[in-house]
Amino acid sequence: VQLQASGGGLVQAGGSLRLSCAASGRTFNRYTMGWFRQAPGKEREFVASISLSGMATLYADSVKGRFTISRDDAKNMVYLQMNRLNPEDTAVYYCATPKTTGWGRYLDYDYWGQGTQVTVSS
Repeated sequence: VQLQASGGGLVQAGGSLRLSCAASGRTFNRYTMGWFRQAPGKEREFVASISLSGMATLYADSVKGRFTISRDDAKNMVYLQMNRLNPEDTAVYYCATPKTTGWGRYLDYDYWGQGTQVTVSS
């Protein structure tokens, strides 16, 4: 399974970015997809996840109402639309997916993309 994240960059506080993650190597639409982030000096943290078929989503409290996760199964893509960004959102963002089918906030994620840097200036 290969995951390729893109779309990061430098944006001013209050701005928006859309991250994309291209998946390959297995049947995409059978698996949960997630986004995580890691800021300098901090542990990696959960940001959002979306179930197979996109029927359910989960968000970290810190991004709820500002970020939206979505997926396009026809293109094997998952997206993270990030609005009203603030400097605390600065981090490397990773897309990930579990080895097995499943759903939930505490799902184990086994496959990870390489990360894309998001920097929000104040």
